[in-house]
Amino acid sequence: MVGAGFTPIEVLQSATLLPAETFGLADRGVIEPGKRADLLLIDADPTVDISATRQIAGVWVGASASADRAP
Repeated sequence: MVGAGFTPIEVLQSATLLPAETFGLADRGVIEPGKRADLLLIDADPTVDISATRQIAGVWVGASASADRAP
């Protein structure tokens, strides 16, 4: 999507905030107290370089660290 002219932040929002808003999922799409979230922890800044999303350091599902993570 960055290749099509979107900024890295717009790409991240298109995978998180925007679908939550579109489908009326008020408890997701942002990281805030009381919201539901699965987290992908990465070792770089995806707002600068979207390919940083491939540098996975950990995965949290619900409130727990997941033993399984994508390579």
